[in-house]
Amino acid sequence: MNYISTRDKSIKATAAQAISQGISVEGGLFVPDTFPVLNEKDFAEIAKLDYVGRAKYILKNFLNDFTEEEVDYCVKGAYTGSFDNEQPAPISLVGKNANILELWHGPTCAFKDLALQLLPYLLTTSAKKVSNGKKIVILVATSGDTGKAALEGFCDVEDTEILVFYPSDGVSPMQKLQMDSQKGENVHVCAIKGNFDDAQTGVKKIFTDNSVKKVLEENNMQFSSANSINWGRLAPQIVYYISAYCDMLSRGEDLKDGFNIVVPTGNFGNILAAYYAKKMGVPVNKLICASNANNVLTDFINTGKYDRNRSFFTTISPSMDILISSNLERMLFELSENNDKAVAKMQNDLSESGTFTVSQEIKTKMNELFWGGCCDDKATLETIKELFQEYGYLCDTHTAVAMNVYKQYVETTGDDRATVIASTASPYKFANSVLSAVSDKKSDSEFDTVRLLSEETKTEIPDPIKALENAQVRFKEICEKEDMLESVYKALGI
Repeated sequence: MNYISTRDKSIKATAAQAISQGISVEGGLFVPDTFPVLNEKDFAEIAKLDYVGRAKYILKNFLNDFTEEEVDYCVKGAYTGSFDNEQPAPISLVGKNANILELWHGPTCAFKDLALQLLPYLLTTSAKKVSNGKKIVILVATSGDTGKAALEGFCDVEDTEILVFYPSDGVSPMQKLQMDSQKGENVHVCAIKGNFDDAQTGVKKIFTDNSVKKVLEENNMQFSSANSINWGRLAPQIVYYISAYCDMLSRGEDLKDGFNIVVPTGNFGNILAAYYAKKMGVPVNKLICASNANNVLTDFINTGKYDRNRSFFTTISPSMDILISSNLERMLFELSENNDKAVAKMQNDLSESGTFTVSQEIKTKMNELFWGGCCDDKATLETIKELFQEYGYLCDTHTAVAMNVYKQYVETTGDDRATVIASTASPYKFANSVLSAVSDKKSDSEFDTVRLLSEETKTEIPDPIKALENAQVRFKEICEKEDMLESVYKALGI
C-alpha cells in the first residue's frame, strides 16, 4: 500500500511520510491507493478481541512501514487507561433498532479522543522514520472538540509544538474553557475573530506557503496536522465502525441485509471513515449524513451542487458549524474513480467561486451511498427532550441532530433496519442547551448548570468535566484571521 494525493496521484508516500506531512505539497489529501478487504472469518476474529486488539488488527493494514512492535506500542499507548471502563466505543441500544455508538468516554468527552489519543504516537513514530530530527509543529483549526482533544493528546509530547485556533464566538463555554485552561509547555491556543471556515482556511494557507515552510526549515521545524485532513487522524475512526459491527454480531443481531449508519457531520471526516469501513467489507446499507442549519452537505447530496455562498449560522451544535467540508475531497476522489485532475479543478473552483457541481454519474453514485438531512436548533432541542422522556436517554446537541435526521430517514424511506448512530460528545459539554431541553430550571453559572443537569436527569457528570471547575485559564489571545501566521511565529519564538 502506498498513499497518493487527491490532487496529484503521481505523488506517492509511505504511511510515515503521509502522517508526518499531514497534507501533500500541492494541497491535496493523502489516501491509500488500495484498501484491505475483510471477510467473515476476519470479522469473527476481530469480534473476539478487545478494542486494543481490534485497533491493532485493522490499523496494521494501513501502517505499511511500521513494525508489529511499533503498531503495538502506538495502539496500547493510546487506548490503555484513557477511556471509561477500558471501553472506548460502547453501544447503547435505544428502542428497537437505534444502536447509539457512544464515542465520548475519553479524556475530553468527545469522539475526537479515539483518534487524537493515537495520533501523537503515530506522528512521533513516523517522524523518527522520515523527519531527520525536526521538531513537529501541529497546526489545528477547530470548531470545538478537535482542539481540546489534540491539545490533550500532544500535551508535553517530546519534539512537538501544538497551536490551536478556534472561532471566538463559535464554541460552547465548556469547549472554550477546556482549550484555554490546557496544561503543557508545548501547547498554544488562540481565538480568532471569525468562524471555523476562516480558521481552517487560514491554517491551510499557512501550511502550503513555501516562504513559511522555509522559515520553519531554518529553525529545524516542520508542519503537520491533527485535523482529519491528516490520514493518521482519519484511520483510527474506521476502527470504531468495524468494532460496532462486531459488537452487533456478538449480540446476535441479524445483519444479513446490512445496517445503516447515521453521522452528525460538518467536515465529513467521521462519515468518510464509515464509508471506508463499508469499503473494507462491513455490510453498510446507507450512510446518512446529518447536518444542522449549516446544511451545505444536505444540499450537495440532494442536488450535486456544492455551494458555500450562503448564510452562516452559529448553532447549539457548534462542531458542525462548517461550510467548507475538507474531507469531502477524499470522497470526490473516490466517486470520480481517482480522477485527480477533476478533484483539483473542483477544489480550485470552490476556492475561487465558492461552488462546484459534480457530474450526473458522480451524483448517481453518491445517492446510492448517501442520504442527507438536516434540522435546526428548535428541532434539536425537541429531539433531546423526546429521547429523554421516551427512553431516559440523555444526548448532546450533535447526537440529537443525528437522531432527528435518522427519524426523517425512516419516515421518508420506510427503511427501519438496524442502524448505528454516532454519538459524538457528552451532553455535559453543552450543558446549557441540553438542560434547556429537559428542564425549565436555569443558572447563570456554567458549573451550576452542569450540576442542575445532573440533578434533573439523574445522570453522572463525567470526571473530565468536573475537573474543569477550578481550572486556571492560561490562554486569552484573540487575533484577526489575517494575523494567524503572526500568532504562529510568536508561539514558536521565531
